[in-house]
Amino acid sequence: MSRHIDCDSKGRRLFLARSAAATATLSLGAATLGDARAGTISDAAAARTEPFWGAHQGGILTRIQRHTYFIAFDLVTDQRNDVIKLLRAWTQAAAEMTAGSARIAAGADKDQPGAESGAATGIPPSRLTVTFGFGPTLFDKDGKDRYGLAAKRPEALVDMPKFPGDQLIPERTGGDLSVQASADDPMVVETAARHFAKLASGIAVMRWAQMGFTGGYAAGETGRNQMGFKDGTMNPKTSAEMNQFVWVGKEGPAWLQGGSYMVIRPIRIALEHWDEMKIAFQERSVGREKTNGAPLGKKHENDPLDLAREDKEGNSVIPEESHVALSAPENNGGAQILRHAFNYDNGIAKIAERWPPWRQIVTFDAGLLFQCYQKDPRTGFIRLFAKMAVVDMLNQFTTHTGSALFACPPGAKPGEFIGQDLFA
Repeated sequence: MSRHIDCDSKGRRLFLARSAAATATLSLGAATLGDARAGTISDAAAARTEPFWGAHQGGILTRIQRHTYFIAFDLVTDQRNDVIKLLRAWTQAAAEMTAGSARIAAGADKDQPGAESGAATGIPPSRLTVTFGFGPTLFDKDGKDRYGLAAKRPEALVDMPKFPGDQLIPERTGGDLSVQASADDPMVVETAARHFAKLASGIAVMRWAQMGFTGGYAAGETGRNQMGFKDGTMNPKTSAEMNQFVWVGKEGPAWLQGGSYMVIRPIRIALEHWDEMKIAFQERSVGREKTNGAPLGKKHENDPLDLAREDKEGNSVIPEESHVALSAPENNGGAQILRHAFNYDNGIAKIAERWPPWRQIVTFDAGLLFQCYQKDPRTGFIRLFAKMAVVDMLNQFTTHTGSALFACPPGAKPGEFIGQDLFA
């Protein structure tokens, strides 16, 4: 497959804080995820809260919000009790903020710093969720059992392999802990992220972070990514599928049962090059119709792929190296993952082209903040992407610049902290 594409610099609109740009949104069905309205957010919708306490952490099954702020942290303490102290503080803060109680405190001592920034004062919670994760290096790092947790590291919490084509930046890879705040208002997520970083002072430092955004799509509608295609059609949708593919069960350690494994990877997309491609070529690369997301040659988004279909010349209707064919459960032993795909736009960057003449160009540093949840990453993302990294037709437009894997424990009950059973 040729990777030579002529490079022209075409202007694209930089993401604004309240962008309603195209996105890749998660569609799990109205019965599971509630309802929404496209376009502007009504006062009633903005005032909605998502539950923090419960069997599962918020932000996994929640209908995807318009904005997210992901941060990976490195611990700088060698004290186990400091880690517990931080998780307690984070849990309490998350419970308060998701309930909409984060405000400038009346009667606060003005000779002291405020407990919170107050930047989101007057803004409703906007369906804020907070999701926490534990990286492999929380358990052991450089051969050292840092906090007496090495024996509790799950077998599935592996060191992520490097895939063909990866151009991983160490400063955007890994992390001991992760926090992700997502909401329908950008100030809400930014304020939450800052507060978690403040609470970590002296215990953990920020390793890398990425903001993301989606568009305003109606309930049950699959959103679009920056390439203009619907993204997330093949996500598991039913409770039975969640138990089969997403939630850790009895095969995992007791402290993680009811949780999930989260892979997150910033993927830079050569959007200017993609936009110059003929729509027919784009559709063959993806394997779906651009207008409605239907499999090539079909009419509806959720029609079966029927990958064995051939055209009059005996060629596969959906190319074998298309993104859809390579990721299809029928080509991967039935494996599925739960995709969350936020877009990101970091402005512009100077990079080297991946194809001749390999010039240094200034281009948009934009793409997907790819994220997926699964019962076991070895049979989920790693299995799927090992093949896709080699032959996916979209590879000529995408570059994975970061990578991390986190174990996201189950939800907590009032009075508990996230991951409490791990430290028992």
